[in-house]
Amino acid sequence: MTQLRYVVVEGPIASGKATLARRLADHWAVRLLAEAAEQNPFLERFYRNPPYHGLATQLSFLLQRADAARAMLEGELLATPLVSDFLFEKDALFAELALEDDELALYRRIAPAVLRAHPVPDLVIYLQASPETVQQRLERAVASGAMSPLPTGYVQRVHAAYSTFFHAYAGAPLLIVNTDHLDLVEGDDDFGLLLRCISEMRGQRSYFNKGI
Repeated sequence: MTQLRYVVVEGPIASGKATLARRLADHWAVRLLAEAAEQNPFLERFYRNPPYHGLATQLSFLLQRADAARAMLEGELLATPLVSDFLFEKDALFAELALEDDELALYRRIAPAVLRAHPVPDLVIYLQASPETVQQRLERAVASGAMSPLPTGYVQRVHAAYSTFFHAYAGAPLLIVNTDHLDLVEGDDDFGLLLRCISEMRGQRSYFNKGI
């Protein structure tokens, strides 16, 4: 992991961010800070009926992130290097997607008081995928029982929001990885290529796009 002490892997639904974050943490033998979606009691209800459960779902995630940020800033988590599968700034992105205007206004008043500050990553790895790739992955996940079907159009809105967000992102060095032709779960060669891109990265923004 060399000079990198805090690496974030980000990406929308079906990007593979949680799996890659775990693999990087294992490879570097460092701590993994994972988003605990299963601990959000409102998430399943949100997927079934977004308008009724958006605010509760969002506030539950906000409190999770505030707890994590507090632990990191007080030194408990950043005492040793770590890899995380969520970016703190992402919370506002999902709030804009999930909430009605009046709820979003309320969230924006609450968020700064709850999440007062958070650490800045040494590197953010943003995983992209084409709509076709995402659809294939989602169909496999639903068919296997790994996840439930999502509301129509929700995944497309999430991916578009991520694209817009990271187009303008300048909060930390950013490596943008197109995963359409990469196997970062079991592919040792592809994983090795990614590690090389990370080690050779210079400047604030770089791209990794492997052809067919």
